[in-house]
Amino acid sequence: MLLGFALLYVGAVLFLNGLWLMGRIDDKEIVVINVVSGFVTLCVAMSSAFGTKADAASIKAAALTLLFTTTYLWVAYNRVVTVDGRGLGWFSLFVAVTVVPIAVQGLTSAQSLTDTWLGLNWAIWAVLWFMYFLLLALKRPILKVTGLATVASGIITGWIPGLLLLEGKL
Repeated sequence: MLLGFALLYVGAVLFLNGLWLMGRIDDKEIVVINVVSGFVTLCVAMSSAFGTKADAASIKAAALTLLFTTTYLWVAYNRVVTVDGRGLGWFSLFVAVTVVPIAVQGLTSAQSLTDTWLGLNWAIWAVLWFMYFLLLALKRPILKVTGLATVASGIITGWIPGLLLLEGKL
């Protein structure tokens, strides 16, 4: 249930951040969803890491979830202090490189449709974080395509599966 809870907000923040990257939402206004999503994923991560049923798998899940938390809070911070985002871009490279093995491991060891789906999500997120690296740290002119990829990723990897998980249909 916590995964559905977190993914719903991952979907919301990616969808809205994509619209923001395409110029449809103001810089200052995007702060709210990033802070809320950062707080939600932080709470999910803390529950996973320090809950009464914490084990190696839940601690690993918490560590990976905190990569999302850090990203969202960093986006919010950048909008408040108005910086160029290079630091977030380099962090995005770190995250992309970190999650590629997670995606590969998930896809090669998948024993169910859900395992395959989660491995594909990690692959999509790795590509997305790499796009943020290219956009923010290297200043590549890929703003529009990054915005579109962010919207699509939010719908495919977060919003829809989050709702399905919360409804008990996935």
